[in-house]
Amino acid sequence: MDAREADYAHFVRTRTHALLRSAYLLTGDQHLAEDLVQEALARTHRAWQRLEKTENAEAYARKVMYHAQVSFWRRPKVAEVMPADFEPDHETGGDDHSDATVERLVLRRALLTLSAKQRAVIVLRFFEDHTEAESAQLLGVSVSTVKTQTARALDRLRAMLPDLRMLADAPEAGR
Repeated sequence: MDAREADYAHFVRTRTHALLRSAYLLTGDQHLAEDLVQEALARTHRAWQRLEKTENAEAYARKVMYHAQVSFWRRPKVAEVMPADFEPDHETGGDDHSDATVERLVLRRALLTLSAKQRAVIVLRFFEDHTEAESAQLLGVSVSTVKTQTARALDRLRAMLPDLRMLADAPEAGR
């Protein structure tokens, strides 16, 4: 194995988990996330010799993931029906960690009700901490589309999950 292949193997071992975490947030499904990461790693491997700096490999792989997800949005859609009840029954409790687990599950279900575009901008803006301009560039859409999709997604999440303060405190203005 030459040095470039060893660098690629090291990249895959060290960064796959982070890529998978982002892909899961983009897709909302473990299997689709794994497929998305696999596609991104395959395309990154094909481009590995062309990358000037291997330090840019993760950025390249993430951009491939985002573009592949945008391509997926453009395919014909099949309607999904989710249960309407998203709010857990909150009881006052002590140090029980089950409340946090329930809130994470409820938030996950709520995120799955968002459109793929809305979920992608939420992931990019609030999980990956990208600016509106960076998010727009990564997704290949306009900044106004990112702003609109972010506002709609946050409004929908706030309506479904009024008890989660972190959503009410999330900044909507561009950075």
